[in-house]
Amino acid sequence: MELRDYIRILRKSWVMILLLALVAVAAASTYSILQTPKYSAVAKVFVSTQSAGTAADLVQGSSFTVQRVKTYSDLVSAPIVLLPVIGTLGLGIPADELAKKITASAPLDTSIIEITVLDTDPVRAANIANATSQSLTAVVQEIETPTAAGAVSPVKLTRAQDATVPSIPVSPNVPLNIALGALVGLALGVGVAVLRETLDTRIRNERDVESVTDAAILGGIVFDPKAQDRPLIVHVDPRSPRAESFRTLRTNLQFLDVGRTDRSFVITSSIESEGKSTTGANLAIALADSGASVLLVDADLRRPKLADYMGIDGTVGLTDLLVGRAEMKDIIQPWGKAKLFVLPAGHVPPNPSELLGSARMSYFVAEFNKAFDVVIFDSPPLLPVTDAAILAKSVGGAIVVVASGRTQKGQLKGALAALDNVGATVSGLVLTMLPTKGPDAYGYGRYGYGYGYGDETVPEAPAAAAHRSFLKPKARV
Repeated sequence: MELRDYIRILRKSWVMILLLALVAVAAASTYSILQTPKYSAVAKVFVSTQSAGTAADLVQGSSFTVQRVKTYSDLVSAPIVLLPVIGTLGLGIPADELAKKITASAPLDTSIIEITVLDTDPVRAANIANATSQSLTAVVQEIETPTAAGAVSPVKLTRAQDATVPSIPVSPNVPLNIALGALVGLALGVGVAVLRETLDTRIRNERDVESVTDAAILGGIVFDPKAQDRPLIVHVDPRSPRAESFRTLRTNLQFLDVGRTDRSFVITSSIESEGKSTTGANLAIALADSGASVLLVDADLRRPKLADYMGIDGTVGLTDLLVGRAEMKDIIQPWGKAKLFVLPAGHVPPNPSELLGSARMSYFVAEFNKAFDVVIFDSPPLLPVTDAAILAKSVGGAIVVVASGRTQKGQLKGALAALDNVGATVSGLVLTMLPTKGPDAYGYGRYGYGYGYGDETVPEAPAAAAHRSFLKPKARV
């Protein structure tokens, strides 16, 4: 993953990251509130040697003192020091429990011992620190004094600083706990967001498609929540940004398979509900508006939809043509004011794959190419059935529709493999259901989603009735 991927993840999941950070801050605050405040009191003891005062004695005594300070620091938590403290203050606790409250340290290269006591009672903390320093002084004096009569201890401990009663607790540190909670929450949120993105195999943008295939991306169609109510957006609202994206797709279609004489394409997808039928219908309308003669064929002989979308009679269609019950001129219906014609699917047959792969289908594909500038075949999805792959081989090119946020990478790989297995050519891919906002919408402005930039003028087309002679050689535009 690159830096821009992480930025996109942060933009996409910032709400979740923020919520986790707030939860962590709340947990840290609750923990701090529930904790009993503890106070710290510090007493200091100075360690020195008693010598004659010569230079050599002072140097030797200083080295001896520094060595002894570490030993005396360890002695602070010993029962020999703590038992007198317990008795003096009447604490009524074992020496090992009192030792947990006391910490003794000696700064490097110094002769000072710092005795720190942590307790829930500030007064008791100060009293324990002072009593411990007093007990340590007495114990060391007793231990270091030789047994000979009149002997003097070579080491002297002096209470350099008595502990004062603290007024502010040192624990819990509420600001520090909240800051740590926020950092942990943010780290957890970012980790969850990255993990979710890594495990998410759905295709959401161009880069996801490019990681699966090198096939060209012809364009993108934004998500429209009202698509079911107005599937023919190019006809209903030709000035809308979504309609403009279909015109952009039409323009890019002109550069596909430049070596092919026939301009016919199968519109298919990996799975159902990816918008292939609406894409094919709107693309056909956009092509017809540019002046080309276009035939839109509903080759989905399992769940035909184009007749309902186009508002025409679909009882007779491609199925009747393939079984010889009808002629082309009788079932191809003109649509609109431009040179657009529609061939519905007709009755649903029991053997759609066999019909689409038959010799008669190949014959009529050739006839369609002779009569029209562009032929668009709407076919079933590739993964559930083989109809689209069989038809794509006869037609010569397939345009695969990929729904953003719905199609899995594995599903797209499987669909492309199905076409490759039969030797069908993938002419390009079309991204549908693209979000208009958010990080995944970045970079799709070139597909014509901007508002108020301008409008393409739709040229006037001759009446459809003037193009009823379907079997005459077509005029290339």
